[in-house]
Amino acid sequence: MRTRRGVCYPKVNMCIENRLVVKRRKDISGIGEHMGRRKRSKLSPEFTAHKPDLFDSLPDDLLLSILCKLSSSAASPADFINVLITCKRLNGLGHHSLVLSKASPKMLAVKAQNWSESAHRFLKQCADAGNVDACYTLGMIRFYCLQNRGSGASLMAKAAISSHAPSLYSLAVIQFNGSGGSKNDKDLRAGVALCARAAFLGHIDALRELGHCLQDGYGVKQNIVEGRRFLVQANARELATVLSTTPSALTSGGWLTWNPLPHHRHPVAGTGCPLLSDFGCNVPAPESHPANRFLTEWFSSEGGVPGSGLRLCSHVGCGRPETRRHEFRRCSVCGTVNYCSRACQALDWKMRHKAECTPVERWIDEEGENDGNVNGENGFGNGDDDDQIMMES
Repeated sequence: MRTRRGVCYPKVNMCIENRLVVKRRKDISGIGEHMGRRKRSKLSPEFTAHKPDLFDSLPDDLLLSILCKLSSSAASPADFINVLITCKRLNGLGHHSLVLSKASPKMLAVKAQNWSESAHRFLKQCADAGNVDACYTLGMIRFYCLQNRGSGASLMAKAAISSHAPSLYSLAVIQFNGSGGSKNDKDLRAGVALCARAAFLGHIDALRELGHCLQDGYGVKQNIVEGRRFLVQANARELATVLSTTPSALTSGGWLTWNPLPHHRHPVAGTGCPLLSDFGCNVPAPESHPANRFLTEWFSSEGGVPGSGLRLCSHVGCGRPETRRHEFRRCSVCGTVNYCSRACQALDWKMRHKAECTPVERWIDEEGENDGNVNGENGFGNGDDDDQIMMES
């Protein structure tokens, strides 16, 4: 539209639209700048800088010392495994030979139902690291369960060289019975020597076995007085062990109660009651080694039969099986139980068999053959000699 002078009027709508477009552009640019600032704030060093973890700054020597204390005091394998799965660094340091060499017997207490190649490999790593308990546990498993006699015996011998008392006693039992070989492979002198070494290191069962050997002249020159002295010491050590592991027994007094069995209900000279389990005191059974518990669980899962015509030691805390027929000796009175050693016979007599043993004229094995006799090598006494020893002491 033109004026009289021919000048065109400005287009109002166009101006308004231009202003709106410019305003929108400013708004969009403002939003873009604001969004840019947000992005820059996210990428700022204040938020993105990596803060070093204090755990990563700890030296490996300190962590190894902590893991060594943990492995030596772990109450079960799960306690140690839960630490290893925490992070990759602990998992790597946990397999260090120094840590594995300090592992306690409870940390190595593998259950038979959880036995696998990984468990076998872990015990082998601990044994290679110089852990004597791992050598003994894996040696017992290989010798009796996996029937790898040579490897199992060598592992137990490796632990025995390091003065491991349970390994010395287990090797003594193998020598007494000729386990893994024939009856002619028995070496009674070697068994007595191993028992003496284990007894010197404080092994109660070895001391009890040595006392019976001296009293019976089994593998050593007979010395009844010295044998009885060792048997008294074994019972005293057993009682001291119970009191040291369960201090509550000192205050409860229940273990002092004398409850003699029917065939022992006769007057006793002197006042008071004996303080040993031979006369019915409520002394609990000693805790068996994890290796013996593994043997018990292993053969229990197979129906309690280690093989055709083979038997298990009747002492519940042992678990040792026969490696050949008639390897273990039966009770010479009832013939229903058999034991790998006199120590197991004495313990089972006090804890269980004393109340069950009933004399019979003769006993026949499964195939109808007479298995053992009262005075022969295959027969064990009924345990009354231990009671008489304690009565005289």
